[in-house]
Amino acid sequence: MYSKSNPELRTQGGFSRLSQQHKPKGSNTLTNNVLESLSTEQLKLIKERIRSTKINVLLVGGTGVGKSSTINALFQNEGKDGDTAAVGDSTRPETMGITKYELNENLTIWDSPGLGDSPAKDTEHSRKIIEALHQKDAHGKPLIDLVFLILDASSRDFGSAYTLIADVITPNLHDDDLDRLLIGLNQADQAMKGHYWNKIENKPEEKLLERLDELALSVKDRIKESTGLDVEPIYYSAGCVIEGERLSEPYNLTKLLSFILDHLPKKKRAVIAEHINQDKANFRHNDDKDDYQQRVDTSILSSFLGWTKEVAADIGDKIKDILTDPDNIKMAATVAVGFIKSLLKK
Repeated sequence: MYSKSNPELRTQGGFSRLSQQHKPKGSNTLTNNVLESLSTEQLKLIKERIRSTKINVLLVGGTGVGKSSTINALFQNEGKDGDTAAVGDSTRPETMGITKYELNENLTIWDSPGLGDSPAKDTEHSRKIIEALHQKDAHGKPLIDLVFLILDASSRDFGSAYTLIADVITPNLHDDDLDRLLIGLNQADQAMKGHYWNKIENKPEEKLLERLDELALSVKDRIKESTGLDVEPIYYSAGCVIEGERLSEPYNLTKLLSFILDHLPKKKRAVIAEHINQDKANFRHNDDKDDYQQRVDTSILSSFLGWTKEVAADIGDKIKDILTDPDNIKMAATVAVGFIKSLLKK
């Protein structure tokens, strides 16, 4: 609780040990100065706003594309109903509608099947997806923050997915929300039936890498042709865990996380920080096309500092200095994430 009787909030503008316990050795002084300048009431306001921020993801994909493994690899499962691991796991697609899974108090997954079962079922699935896309939150904004369509990278037929994008998803997104569509190509390690995958280094060999790049480009071009949208599909592997035994490790999950953050409303990105899976092995292997961890850090930090600026407008110049110095970003993000976690502790 935030109160005058709380000794952790009586000194240094309310910051004190609340963040010090999360501050790594040599941490970013500028970031600490920003946080230390916040009063107890400002800290309380940030906490309340972050706590009340909800992220809703519409997860779309057929049975077997790896929706459950993707979500469980990316995020901590703290579901109220204890059934979050069941996302997308149903083997009875004929009975599936859109199912709601609350992974935690901030993050909700709306699990929807894809198309391709039968014309009658496709019509019903399409209707429910359209209904979800038209739902509004308490502020009159679209409820769905991100439409995450997962495809099987080993498949050769994405016809139903293209139909879904062109005829169902795109026409029902507001013009300002067209960048909320993310396409994931899961099971990248199986794109050539398991061949040309370096199991020791857990990454694709050159021939498979070429195949994956061609696949991503093909999907991108097809969507552009049919909808006019510029999307950048990402290939990845969510890994495989059966009965607690890890049979294969994830690949490109840090990249996927950075893409997810990029597609979420900027203001909401900081909320994700507390719920990222703490198993570092999940994020160990990625392609080398970019520094995806820095992208994640920058995205979360920028979002958090945006919250901070809202309650303390006079620290705008300090925030600008943090975000324009690449050397600051990683350490500053570490401090900010620790601070968010300390704020949200019950």
